[in-house]
Amino acid sequence: MMPPKTKGKGRKTGAQEKKKNSSPDAGAEAKHRLVLLEKELLQDHLALQRDETRRAKASEDRLKQRLQELEAELERAQSEGKAVYAEMNRQRRALQEELRTRSKHLEEEVRSRQKQLETCQREAKTAREEAEKALREQGETLAQLRAHVANMEAKYEEILHGSLDCLLAKLRAVKPQWDAAALRLHTKHKEQLRQFGLNPLDL
Repeated sequence: MMPPKTKGKGRKTGAQEKKKNSSPDAGAEAKHRLVLLEKELLQDHLALQRDETRRAKASEDRLKQRLQELEAELERAQSEGKAVYAEMNRQRRALQEELRTRSKHLEEEVRSRQKQLETCQREAKTAREEAEKALREQGETLAQLRAHVANMEAKYEEILHGSLDCLLAKLRAVKPQWDAAALRLHTKHKEQLRQFGLNPLDL
């Protein structure tokens, strides 16, 4: 038989309910932090990629400017002799090769950064999906627990009412016997008092 609910138990139930209600909020906050982390990570990668591209572009512009200067000097030096022309032409080819090499390196660096960015995006997406799945499972578990608690409370209340009804029925059944026994005992005591010469009404 379940004991009747007390005010103390009511306060405990309220605290437990408050604790249960805080679980979805904590999960939502974790999801929000995960989204912010993903956004910050993407911004960092994009900023890094922009810086690399900007530095490479500046280097390329300097090389192009130098190449233009050398070409201009080459044109002026053509009249000074084949030896000077050959040297300037060699330097021009060397700068062109360096420019091609740096351009290739820049393209490879951009592709590498892009792959890293895609990897980070996939990892962030996977983490977000796992967090959402965990939140759904947590919500389902919480709903199941609440339904189970409600079902148990209903069963306990049903058992309590049944036990009380049974106890009252038994009390009603034995009450006439108790009344008769009490009457017999009262009569016996009165008779014993009379035997001792005492009036029960005087006591």
